[in-house]
Amino acid sequence: MRIAVTIFLTDQTITPVRLARELEERGFSGLYLPEHTHIPVERVTPYPAGGELPPEYGRTLDPFVALGQASAVTENLHLGTGITLVAQRDPIDLAKQIATLDHLSGGRFTLGLGYGWNKEEAADHGVEWTTRRELVRDRMALMRALWAGQPTSYEGEFGSVKASYAFPKPVRGGAPRTLIGGAAGPKLFAAVAEYADGWLPIGGRGLTESLPVLRRAWEDAGRDVRDLQIVPYAVLPAPGKLAHYAELGIEEVVLQLPPADEAGVLKVLDEYASYL
Repeated sequence: MRIAVTIFLTDQTITPVRLARELEERGFSGLYLPEHTHIPVERVTPYPAGGELPPEYGRTLDPFVALGQASAVTENLHLGTGITLVAQRDPIDLAKQIATLDHLSGGRFTLGLGYGWNKEEAADHGVEWTTRRELVRDRMALMRALWAGQPTSYEGEFGSVKASYAFPKPVRGGAPRTLIGGAAGPKLFAAVAEYADGWLPIGGRGLTESLPVLRRAWEDAGRDVRDLQIVPYAVLPAPGKLAHYAELGIEEVVLQLPPADEAGVLKVLDEYASYL
């Protein structure tokens, strides 16, 4: 099982360069980074985990800039977002950022995408909350048009692009590895089956019940179940938990690191060494 990590990198934590070097030297497989552009002070949206929103949410580094630094000082470390808020980004700009990072890293990028939870943050980006899933689907289709091997136009409900020259392209062709984060449910699983390579279940709870449902949706969409990737995300590890994932056929898990300074993060990496 490949062991990757995720962390809220901020202006107060370990730097992307130091973390990336340590992860590669220690044998971790990848680094996934979340994003929030800003957190409005006046907010009615509750924090999904309950309680007060941790301060790191309002201090998060831009994941593509941080992952670019990580790419430059590593050779094998896989790089991903967990997650990119596609609804809040211009899809033409985002397609260029993704393809550039994937190209410069030699195809090491995974696009983890999601629909968001903070209504106030999304509203400042002009996102209509009730149609955000449809907006993300539309923007993914537009980006795939820009990533296509030949100039390809796209006309969607929320945006369009003319047939264009748009290089570089994702290394594997068509699109980088794409995983969708979010809670189990028919809408989420339909999206995974339609335009992704797999699912990023936050915390990894309830997989025994959810996986058969997702696999049925995947097969109903005409896709080979052997290609479906499940990557439990932001997991606090325990030997029994990882053994259970292995029994389910899961080949990669993303462990949660604290948003700490260098000493604090390296201490936790030492503790996670037993899972490698």
